[in-house]
Parts: sequence; C-alpha cells; structure tokens
Amino acid sequence: MPKQENITLNKYGKMRLNYLKKHKKADYSIMFLDGTLNTHLKDIQEQATLRVEQIIKQLKDNSDLTEEMKNTDMLYWVGTMNTIKNQAEEIICNELFYI
Repeated sequence: MPKQENITLNKYGKMRLNYLKKHKKADYSIMFLDGTLNTHLKDIQEQATLRVEQIIKQLKDNSDLTEEMKNTDMLYWVGTMNTIKNQAEEIICNELFYI
C-alpha cells in the first residue's frame, strides 16, 4: 500500500469517512488501497468548510439579523444564527457527503 499523508479530520472529514465506510464500501476500499483516501477526505473537508461559510453569509444576508441585535436581543440572534448554521450544514451534507 502507498504511504498516505497524515491529516487531522474535522467534523466534515469525519462525516464523509463514516459515510464512505457505511454506504460506499467499495469506494472506501479502493481509495484506501490506492492511498488516495486521506487526500479525498482533506479535499472534501476544505470544500465543506468554505461552502458552509458561503451559505451562512448568504442566509444571514437574506435574514433580518443585524449586528445591533447581538446587544439588544441576544437570544433571538443566537437562535437565528444556530438555525442558519444548521441549514448550511444540511445543504452541504446533501451536496458533498451523501453522493
């Protein structure tokens, strides 16, 4: 087997790895044996991180949130930001992980 580079997986890399192990066993085995698994996971987690940031920015711009709300209505602001983050992560899961 070829030597693979060592990487630290973040949340998104681990999600993709678990998906490959459970649902795409042949793809997982091929990438593992070819030595391309870590490179693939690294690429996916970088794409996912960038895409989540883009989607959060878009959803935040389309919402009624303002920076002033952090000081005036903090619970509403935090709740809305959590909802936006969850929506963004659900979108990237469908775009990048579960394919």
